[in-house]
Amino acid sequence: MLDIKQIRENPQLVQEKLNHRGGNYDIQPLVALNQQQRELEAKRSQLQARSNEIAKQIPEKIKAGSDPKGEEIQALKAEGSSIKAEIATLEPQEKEIVAQISELILAIPNLPSDSTPIGKGEEENVEVRRWGDELIRQDSQVLPHWEIAEKLGILNTERAVKVAQSRFITLIGAGAALERALIQFMLDRQIAAGYIEVSPPILVNTDSLTATGQLPKFAEESFKCADDDLWLIPTAEVPVTNLYRGEIIPGEELPIYHCAYTPCFRREAGSYGRDMRGLIRLHQFNKVELVKFVHPSTSFEELEKLVANAEAILQGLELPYRVIELCTGDIGFSSTKTYDLEVWLPASGKYREISSCSNFVDFQARRADIRFKESGKKGTQFVHTLNGSGLAVGRTMAAILENYQQSDGTVRIPSALQPYLGREIL
Repeated sequence: MLDIKQIRENPQLVQEKLNHRGGNYDIQPLVALNQQQRELEAKRSQLQARSNEIAKQIPEKIKAGSDPKGEEIQALKAEGSSIKAEIATLEPQEKEIVAQISELILAIPNLPSDSTPIGKGEEENVEVRRWGDELIRQDSQVLPHWEIAEKLGILNTERAVKVAQSRFITLIGAGAALERALIQFMLDRQIAAGYIEVSPPILVNTDSLTATGQLPKFAEESFKCADDDLWLIPTAEVPVTNLYRGEIIPGEELPIYHCAYTPCFRREAGSYGRDMRGLIRLHQFNKVELVKFVHPSTSFEELEKLVANAEAILQGLELPYRVIELCTGDIGFSSTKTYDLEVWLPASGKYREISSCSNFVDFQARRADIRFKESGKKGTQFVHTLNGSGLAVGRTMAAILENYQQSDGTVRIPSALQPYLGREIL
């Protein structure tokens, strides 16, 4: 969440940056409530100080000879009682205002960074670079990935729908092995790049989803257990970030890099009719996630490194892709700056998102209360958090099935994966 002090001291700047996101974000109610809270807090503090003063004066005056039942002492006691009664009425008022502030501030997104391109939507995103030659696979002979997968007998949708519902798939034989090989390849590469692997819970509580920004705004996108305060994770970003919730990390331990493979679950609300076939938009999918906890002074540098780590997987698999910098109107709720990696899918002749790499600065850390303390310095600071997919496994498989199709109806395995699978052809 945003710093209430920043909102109070620079309301025009905050509102301007929020306006660049689009939507209807009005911080004036929040500013007004914060002013009320500060006034109540100041009044309560003054009353408490006077109450403490009276409590000290009474025994001093009695010790100096004042009559305990005399007019002076009784007047002080009456004033003390009146002050305590007034404080008792102020405290619930202040508590209610604090609750209103908390509710409002949780609904406000992060501010775009100064370097994020200003734009209204994805059509104003900026292409940064391309890698690979997509033109060599841009021909009408390439089958969509779900068709070639079904022909090879490595994917079955009908039986998955029978077991669950639409937007679920079952991988069979070499298909399941290919997915497993991709997961291991991705983890091996990221561990070699300095990430420490973790295997976190895939069910998380409400506090965890709130900390990373999925709640309250995106409740409809998530699957919730009916009888428990538990949700299926939409991404490993949620449990991995929350491993440090409420903690103060020693400054010398930063940066912390984690990678994690998990199943992910999303309702894909509002996307019905889009990508109904194949591996692009599923309710359940596998992903390797990269999460960083870093010093505030290095977070934008760390974002560039994070993007490079994700790109290394695509380059290792020799899959054409491009890097897109998202504009202010297209970045996610918690992000201040985001790059998307889009892989080339020749059957449709389009690039499709396969990784989103974001810097959240201190937005998530404030919600999760993740701080660090530098040796020899007073106080603590909020860490900066970053995350990115390294990569979405199903979409990577889709790209392989389309980019590596052969004229005889087989699919060649990328060289980097052949040692994991023990075969060259699907």
